[in-house]
Amino acid sequence: MASSSGNSSGSTQLNQNSGSEEDLQVVMDQRKRKRMQSNRESARRSRMRKQKHMDELMQEVTRLTRDNNQLLTSINITNQHLMTVEAENSILKAQFDELSQRLESLNDILSFMSNNNGIFETGDHDHDQIHVGGGINTIFADNNSFMNNNPMNMMMMYHNQPIMAASADMFHY
Repeated sequence: MASSSGNSSGSTQLNQNSGSEEDLQVVMDQRKRKRMQSNRESARRSRMRKQKHMDELMQEVTRLTRDNNQLLTSINITNQHLMTVEAENSILKAQFDELSQRLESLNDILSFMSNNNGIFETGDHDHDQIHVGGGINTIFADNNSFMNNNPMNMMMMYHNQPIMAASADMFHY
């Protein structure tokens, strides 16, 4: 009976060993399933983070594109204003130059008249005097021949012409 008892204890040991191997296999399978589930969950979270990041980047691209378009519009408007101001500035410079030339000519006339005591003589001393009083706008003549025969009259006629109205169209290139 010793042998059966030895056999019996040996087979119990085998059953225990195979039972513990099966238990070990079950435990290892459970751990593997948990690890796979954990990896799946981690991958899902990673995909969600990646998608959220992509959505945020797309929103930023949209915002930056909108901001860029607004800046381009603002730059275009500013450039149009600049061109308008430059055209107006050119007109004002041309008018300034013309008025400066007129002023210089009028100052020359005043200087000439003050050097001649304000009296022009044409030849007939009785009726051909021009008296200047109250400035350039007050010129009295007793005889029309002075206005027709005096070379200064041509310069005065030129300077009494209206200032040409310059427009922005004159300065486009």
